Amino acid sequence: MKKLRISFLHLAPITSDIDHNRKLVEQGLEVAAAQGAQWVITPELCIPGYLFMEKIGTDWITPQPDAWMTGFQDLVKKHSMTVFLSHPERDPASDKMYNTVFVIDKNGEILGKHRKVKALGGAESWSTSGWKIDPIECDGIKTGILICADGYKNEIAQVFKDKGAQVLVSPVSWGPGHCGPDGEWEARSADTGLPMMVCNRSGIEDGELDYTFAESVVTQDGKRLLEATSDRSVVLSFDWDMDNMAMLSQDFDRAYL
Repeated sequence: MKKLRISFLHLAPITSDIDHNRKLVEQGLEVAAAQGAQWVITPELCIPGYLFMEKIGTDWITPQPDAWMTGFQDLVKKHSMTVFLSHPERDPASDKMYNTVFVIDKNGEILGKHRKVKALGGAESWSTSGWKIDPIECDGIKTGILICADGYKNEIAQVFKDKGAQVLVSPVSWGPGHCGPDGEWEARSADTGLPMMVCNRSGIEDGELDYTFAESVVTQDGKRLLEATSDRSVVLSFDWDMDNMAMLSQDFDRAYL
């Protein structure tokens, strides 16, 4: 049995406060390390917050890795873990910007990245849609990454499955209410036969988006195995049997930040 300790950084970022949110992610990583995490997953757009565009625009979005990312890679290496980090990036050749998840391995190297394919309009109008859909092998496990709306239908998840993915990881910023999640994560695990690990977030953005009851979940075969909400930043950790693709924990272990 290959037991893997996985931690979700279910964070409450402050909209547009880049420095604060980066420190929050670093703090969450340290707490996850103390809980023995081997994989750490962050929520979608945890660095700027979802509604950053109106306040700070996009000039701060640079090609990656920048100075902060390089330092963060050193922190990941120090704790010898694999981290799925949501961080916007700018393509140096085209100047286009992407809603991206970087995969950093236990040696502090960027293994690969996934650019959100189903980039939405409105608050996400700054982001260009990605097109590459390839699993990334993490610790010998082929992993498909679905960024929030990428998992709305089975199109992208199925491509990952067809290309040999063994598990789906999904960083999201998807709160309840109108157009909130309505069984999509369970459906993707049923459609593909792959477990899906969904790291959501907490907090309230500009009085407009309330993530207090947003759920982080683990689904398999169309059923929820674990689920959690939080009114503040928390690290949610659990144990997973990667050989048998089976849950080992009865509930999340919680550590509040």
